[in-house]
Amino acid sequence: MNTSRANIRLANQTWEAVLTAHARLTALFASEGVFTEVSMREYDVLYTLAKHDEPMRLSELQSGVLLSQPGLSRLVDRLVRRGLIDRCSDDTDRRAVRISLSERGQRVQEEVGHLHARSVARELGAVLDPTEMIELRRLAAKLAESQPPSTKRKKT
Repeated sequence: MNTSRANIRLANQTWEAVLTAHARLTALFASEGVFTEVSMREYDVLYTLAKHDEPMRLSELQSGVLLSQPGLSRLVDRLVRRGLIDRCSDDTDRRAVRISLSERGQRVQEEVGHLHARSVARELGAVLDPTEMIELRRLAAKLAESQPPSTKRKKT
C-alpha cells in the first residue's frame, strides 16, 4: 500500500466525498415524506429481513444494518411491539431467537420500499448514467466486501 502524502490526501478526499453524498441523499430521502409509518432505520431492518427467505439471528441482522447491538436490540423490540416483525425460537440453539417480517411488516416494507426505490432511481439517475451507476455499485461492493488490512490477522 502506498502511503505517500498524495495518496493519503486522495483517500481522505474520496472518503469525504462518499460521506457527503450519503449525508445529502439521506437527508433528501428523509424529507420526502416516504418514511412516515417507519423511520429510515426501521425500514433498514425491515428491508434487510425482506432480503432473506428464512428468519435471521440478531447477529446476522446486525451485519446488514448500521446500528450497534444494543441499539438494534431496542429497535427490534419496538418493531415486535408494533407487529412489524416476529420472533421465533431457533431450532439449532434454544437460547437464541430468530426474527422475521410479520405479514404487516412485509406489507409496510413493500409499500415504503416501492416509494423509496423510485426516489433513489430519480436522484441517482439525475446525476449518473447507467454505466456510472454500474461502476459505482462495483466500487461500493468492493469496499463493502473487503477486509481492511488493519483487521486482517497477522501471521506469527
